[in-house]
Amino acid sequence: MQASLRLLNKRRFLPLFITQLLGAFNDNLFKNAMVLFVVYTVYNDEKSETWFSALATGVFILPFFLMSALSGQLADQRDKAAIIRIVKAAEIVIMAVGAAGLALIWSGIAVHLLAIPLLLVALFAMGVHSTFFGPIKYAILPQHLHDEEVLGGTGLVEAGTYIAILAGTILAGIIPVQAAAVCIILTAVIGWLAGRNVPPAPSLLERQPIDFHIIRSSIALVRGTMHIRRLYLAIMAISFFWAVGTVLFIQFPPLVKNVLSADKSVASLFLGIFSIGIAIGSVAINRLLSGHVSARYAPASVIGMGISIVAFHIVCDLWMAGSDGKMLSLAGFLYHPLAIPLSLCLLCVATFGGMFVVPLYAFLTTTVEKCEAARTVAANNIVNSGAMVLGSLLTISLSIAGLSVVNQLLLVAALCLPCAWIAWTLHKACD
Repeated sequence: MQASLRLLNKRRFLPLFITQLLGAFNDNLFKNAMVLFVVYTVYNDEKSETWFSALATGVFILPFFLMSALSGQLADQRDKAAIIRIVKAAEIVIMAVGAAGLALIWSGIAVHLLAIPLLLVALFAMGVHSTFFGPIKYAILPQHLHDEEVLGGTGLVEAGTYIAILAGTILAGIIPVQAAAVCIILTAVIGWLAGRNVPPAPSLLERQPIDFHIIRSSIALVRGTMHIRRLYLAIMAISFFWAVGTVLFIQFPPLVKNVLSADKSVASLFLGIFSIGIAIGSVAINRLLSGHVSARYAPASVIGMGISIVAFHIVCDLWMAGSDGKMLSLAGFLYHPLAIPLSLCLLCVATFGGMFVVPLYAFLTTTVEKCEAARTVAANNIVNSGAMVLGSLLTISLSIAGLSVVNQLLLVAALCLPCAWIAWTLHKACD
């Protein structure tokens, strides 16, 4: 762990770490400020709230499905640091549009006609931003770090990312929406400045033509990666994990509002607890594996995640809201006798999730040649995003069918079983 932390003193790691941290913070501050404000202010029924939360998630994820092949080609064929500078400059413009949407929805001007569409456009654009940045943040690590530093660097990036998500989600539930509008622009500017200090990372391949046909290139990329059995198993396991995580993240705002009868600060707390758990799991698995990239603990981790989700469901089912009809504040929630058990269940879900997924991401970038790492991550993003979009559609369908968000948790827990089987198969094939 101490050796990993020393990477924070290195220019070959620190600027990238800061850039990724600020990008994750901004994504989540903007998305959660938007979703929480709409769920708690615009809509007043569980179906509409779940629908909007799922729609926002789907809109953000869709670019990963459509453009990951293109982003992977660019990351492998061009200087990764140069792409970072372009992407972070674009973030400033995107956040200006998003800030305008937040200002409009706060003022109540043309909420459905203009404000919400503008917010969704900005959210889609941020998805595009993250699609092009995603392959770089993992593929650049094997190029800038020594072999024995890659797992530790990946763990730090994951832990830093989820701490940033924690900060963004909690802040989104606390500060006024107009303050969030200002904050996202300032963060984008600082992220652009940090990105300018990432050391050059030129392509390790001979320059080749870029295929801009997103459907053809996506099919070719996935087909060229998934025929490798170890990568196929790792990508499928990660995809199941993100399908589970997507459904949980969609459910949090309506569950907190309608089941726990708590305000948006508690919804933000839930997202924050989840982020803390992922960060804890990221660091813990690095210690357990001692820097060795392995799927050894993945099956047990995802089984632990499923058991924790069932426990979370049970506590939610036992929850008794106040009879006065008032929303619980954060302080009121913490005084509830089931608040601590509920929070611990959620923390365990996320911690086991972090222990499961971090070694698999490191596995993706170390199984292939360094020059192919970006395209491998891009192929993973395509499959992951497809699973996440399916998770969003499943949530919408279950809500329309009348299944409550509490009972949907049991289906989420069941998805951990095939995930555990895939992880066990991967462990047997590689370790």
